[in-house]
Amino acid sequence: MIFVGEGALLRRAVEHTLAAGLPVDLVCGPARQKPHPGVPYRATADVNSLASVLADASTDGVVWSVNNPLIFRAPVLSSGLRILNVHHGPLPAYRGRPEVALVYAMLHGEREFAATLHEVDEGIDTGRVLASQRYPIGPDEPYHVVLRRGLEVCQRLFERCLPQLAADAGWAGEPVPPVETAGGGYFGRAALARLGRRRDDPGFARATDLGFLAGYLPELAEALRATDLQREAGLAWAEEA
Repeated sequence: MIFVGEGALLRRAVEHTLAAGLPVDLVCGPARQKPHPGVPYRATADVNSLASVLADASTDGVVWSVNNPLIFRAPVLSSGLRILNVHHGPLPAYRGRPEVALVYAMLHGEREFAATLHEVDEGIDTGRVLASQRYPIGPDEPYHVVLRRGLEVCQRLFERCLPQLAADAGWAGEPVPPVETAGGGYFGRAALARLGRRRDDPGFARATDLGFLAGYLPELAEALRATDLQREAGLAWAEEA
C-alpha cells in the first residue's frame, strides 16, 4: 500500500498498517514532515509528478490519501492505481477542506458530522462513497472539541476499512445510508474569505473557537483574525461617523 498525506493522521495510519503486518510500499507528502523509520519516503509538492514512481512502487494497486492537501490529477488517476481518500465530512454534502467545512456545518446547526471513505476521481470529493462513520456534534461544544473527535473518527474509519482493502483491493464498500444535512456545498479558499459575512451569526464564536488547534490551522486562524479586524474597523468607522 502507498500513503499520501501529512500530519498525525497519516503517521497513525502508517503505524497501524505496519502493526497489522501489512506492507507499506511508499509514503509521499510535503518535505516538512519526517519520514517514518524504515519506510521509503518521497517529499513532493505535486504528487502527479510521481505517477510512474507510485505505479512502480505499488505491490497491490492501492493508494491511501490521508490528511492529504495534494490534488490527484490525470497522470495518477489514469495510472491504474485505486486511490482512496479518508475525508472528514459527510459526502456529498460537505466537500472541500474539512477544517473549513466543519465551521460551516456548525454554523448551519448540524447535530452530526461524519468521516467518509471514498474513491478519488477527477472531481474533488466526488468519487464513489465506500464507507462512513457518523459522530455527534453537541449543541454547546466548541469547534476544537468537535474537530478533535472527528479526527479520531477518521482514524477509526481507516482502521475498520483497512482489513477489507487488504483482503480485496477491489472491495466495493458497504451500504451507506444518505446523510440528511441542513446545509452543504464545496468549502475551499472562497469559503474562507466568506467567513466574515457570518460574523454576526449567534453560533459564530462556538463554531470558530479553535482553542489549542489554532497553531495547526494557520489559514483558518488567519481568516478568523481578518474577520475580527474587519469588525473592529467597521465599529471604529461607525463611532467616528
